[in-house]
Amino acid sequence: MSDPTEDPPISPHDSAAPASPERPFAARHETHAGRRPRLPRDDDFYSSTDGFEDLAPGTVLRSRDVQLAFLGLVPQPVRAVQLNYRTTDLRGDPMVAVTTVLVPDHPDDDRPTPIVSYQCAIDAVTGRCFPSYALRRGAKAIGALPQLEFLLISALLAEGWAVSVPDHEGPKGLWGLPFEPGYVALDGIRAALSFAPLGLRPDAPVGLWGYSGGGLATAWAAEMYDAHAPELNLVGAVLGSPVGDLGNTYTRLNGTFWSGLPALVVSALRHVYPELDRIIDAHATESGRVKLARLQSMTTVEAVVRFMFTDMDAFLDTPLDEVLALPEVRRVFDSLRLGQSPPTVPVLLVQACNDRIVAVDDIDALARTYAAAGTDVTYHRDRFSEHMLMHPMSAPTALRWLRDRMDGRPVDERRRRTAWPTLLNPSTYLGVVRLASISAKVFSGRPIPRRKLSELDR
Repeated sequence: MSDPTEDPPISPHDSAAPASPERPFAARHETHAGRRPRLPRDDDFYSSTDGFEDLAPGTVLRSRDVQLAFLGLVPQPVRAVQLNYRTTDLRGDPMVAVTTVLVPDHPDDDRPTPIVSYQCAIDAVTGRCFPSYALRRGAKAIGALPQLEFLLISALLAEGWAVSVPDHEGPKGLWGLPFEPGYVALDGIRAALSFAPLGLRPDAPVGLWGYSGGGLATAWAAEMYDAHAPELNLVGAVLGSPVGDLGNTYTRLNGTFWSGLPALVVSALRHVYPELDRIIDAHATESGRVKLARLQSMTTVEAVVRFMFTDMDAFLDTPLDEVLALPEVRRVFDSLRLGQSPPTVPVLLVQACNDRIVAVDDIDALARTYAAAGTDVTYHRDRFSEHMLMHPMSAPTALRWLRDRMDGRPVDERRRRTAWPTLLNPSTYLGVVRLASISAKVFSGRPIPRRKLSELDR
């Protein structure tokens, strides 16, 4: 007997919608929004369909209504649709991914509703941290960062914008990969704009936003835009502390409070880079292999807590410095570095000087690389803040910058490079109060009103 709380199997074909040369099939739309979510690995919705490889990137294969809940517990009165769509992996081969699309209650009628692709800091391998699972009602995802980032996603809805929240690590949760997160995010926007029931228009202005691991994915989307999805009306990207050099970050965080983060990256990358996997197999101790395997099922916070102050030397039978110096390992880390295809759209870089996770020197170098290649870079290099505070405290600035791009305004030359601390800006606290008001609605499960944070950054 089947469990009535689970989603039923999904058919990729809708018999009510005939095939056509332009659309070989129509995706069936499921409406069981109140079902208890299954983990992505156990949910047929995440699987591909026959012949998907021949479809254009961004083609919707499956869709369903879902009910979201803050921390999996507090139901949210917001319309949310999940789309399974065709995209591209690191090697350029077809694959499928899922995005969760939220739409505002009362969009403006006189112009296209803007859409922002918000890349969460998934920062894990387990499907429990995928936004498509962690944001749903009934999700068991303690320690998954997307559950907390729903507060900032709600701020985007309060601006009157639609939001696409892609599982940018792909179906296997491969954190840290280059290129692929960009393909997934951009094709998620394509899927959202082409899915007629959402009421979005193809010419809608598009923005990108993410922080930390989500900032890294956002940077890849900005870098891949011109070559992969130039038809999108992408107007700007906010790159919050975007982990410009994963190799440097790995070395710096090893053995610190945050050592679980680089360990998670290695556990993900070994699935894609055979040369790295061979080196780990050759040099990992038995206990090291067991610990790396355990990371596959840990949420971000769980990995940080369990691996704090762990030195990866303890996982190996060879000094870590020698392993990192191997040419194969250097080639892997070199491939992960941002700046390979500087964006052709304006970007806002946000970075705290006192960041203990992402070094300001790495983001300084990224800003120089982008600017030298002609990218329109606005750089907020905050003197006082640190990694965790920077994201919410800079939200009014990020949203104001995005709104200016949505409205077609030129970049403010006075703000192109700033170092004035957000903690000393009175508008920051007005924004925090406004964000707290929006958060209160989320905590209580009430509708999110139009309360723009963007208007509070002056």
